[in-house]
Amino acid sequence: MTSDTNVGGVSSPWRGDRPTLSLLRGLLLAMLLAGLPAAVGAQVTPSDSAAVLLRTAEEFEREGESEVAAALYTHITERFPQTPAAVEARARLLGSGDRFDPVSRMELPVFGTLFGAWLGVAVPAALGAESSEAFGAGFLIGAPLGLFSARAAQRSRQYSEGQARAITWGGVYGTWQGVGWAELFDWTSGDGGDDGEAVLTSMVVGGLAGVATGAVIARNPVRSGVSSAAQGGSIWGTLYGAAIAGMFESEGDAALATALVAGNVGLIGGAALARKYELTRPRVRWINLGALAGGLVGLGIDLLVEPDDTEAAIAIPLVASLGGLAIAASATRDLRPNAVEGQEDSPAGHALLGHGPEGWSLNAPLPLPTMLPVDDHNGRTHWRPGITLELLRASF
Repeated sequence: MTSDTNVGGVSSPWRGDRPTLSLLRGLLLAMLLAGLPAAVGAQVTPSDSAAVLLRTAEEFEREGESEVAAALYTHITERFPQTPAAVEARARLLGSGDRFDPVSRMELPVFGTLFGAWLGVAVPAALGAESSEAFGAGFLIGAPLGLFSARAAQRSRQYSEGQARAITWGGVYGTWQGVGWAELFDWTSGDGGDDGEAVLTSMVVGGLAGVATGAVIARNPVRSGVSSAAQGGSIWGTLYGAAIAGMFESEGDAALATALVAGNVGLIGGAALARKYELTRPRVRWINLGALAGGLVGLGIDLLVEPDDTEAAIAIPLVASLGGLAIAASATRDLRPNAVEGQEDSPAGHALLGHGPEGWSLNAPLPLPTMLPVDDHNGRTHWRPGITLELLRASF
């Protein structure tokens, strides 16, 4: 890689083909400017030094070397906080849609591997395959293909965390929506009940449609707070919709339709509120935790008072969860990120409970589609679609 960076009016060629070399040259420039002798410092003002660093960071950003650009932007804000360049650097860091987050580049490849493995099993099953060889071949092809496809997409467009999550959550949520609407319109019905192949087909089509929709959305900047709020809103909307349907004793298609529609309302509403109030990912997490804690408190009350009717048993956790959500939203109004949004990641990932270097954490678990083995009356094993929830993830 070759780039020309204009420093003080002198064009200097820098050569290197690795991000490490680029980072070294960027930090070297920062140290040189920060350690100029006093005699030279009398001529080169802090504003001049910051402006040079800002132009250099912008050049790195245009070349796709986001780590170097982020390091220089951060250095400007810390070393020259009162300069106009620091204002611009801070705006680029905080308003970037987290494109400088190195962790975000892992989300898409990880999802691509898991989603590819899921398709490698689901597609043969949807086509009626029952042999272990077909599923083994699906794993061998699907997982690497998903990984390499996601990796290539990440490298070509430099997706931010918010953009990557729009794609990954689109795949997961699309899978649920696909099978839900197919069930609602009886597209999965067979002679003796649900047709397993039709169910799998609807899940595959829904997941692929969700990934495609997320990719279209990701063509524009997406902040991680917006994507996280859309994700949380869709989960809580689905759960609240199912709870409301249960309170009114709705069954079958009515209950399913309520959950599906409420989930979509929650997804759109969460994204809209995040955009309007500039919610950050940490604040969205606190709000999700508030809703989860409130719901658990409500379940505890149910166990203590043992209400006689079903409506009350459902209403208590529902109201408590909504109350916890409201309290968390109000209590975190002044929450601001101390660094670039998205650089902090939870040790739990998408698990309910997690333990890592920072200690224990609590998150809203992310449902993921999976295949579950089911034995029939003849002793043969068939694979059925299902959903998994990761409850614990720990590292020591």
